[in-house]
Amino acid sequence: MSVPYVYDAGVLLAVEGNDRRMWVIHHLALEEGRRLLLPAVVVAQAWRDARRQVQLGRFLHSCEIVPIGMETAKAAGVLCGKAGTRDVVDAAVVTVALAHGAIVFTSDPGDITQLGAAAEVKPGLVVRRV
Repeated sequence: MSVPYVYDAGVLLAVEGNDRRMWVIHHLALEEGRRLLLPAVVVAQAWRDARRQVQLGRFLHSCEIVPIGMETAKAAGVLCGKAGTRDVVDAAVVTVALAHGAIVFTSDPGDITQLGAAAEVKPGLVVRRV
């Protein structure tokens, strides 16, 4: 069984900018049958206009959108408190990744790594830069 991926908003911006490396990573993950998880709040962070984001819209259809319910929201808030940060979207990404044993793909590995360390979960969070 393959390890799932969780994408942050940096991935969506890379896709929107037609970043070839991100497209290759994504297509290989699809071929491997990986679960590609995308917290709903990440979509909100990147989505602006369906008329201009057609390519991003297609990309979203190949991902599993993860709703952020009360428990995940609370866990993300607690994680922000532990890490001393305020970015609840990044905290939601980390919370979803830890819940699914997933690898996080991000354009901001420093913040994600800080949140992952604050979670104090072993084994630690695996983070890959886009």
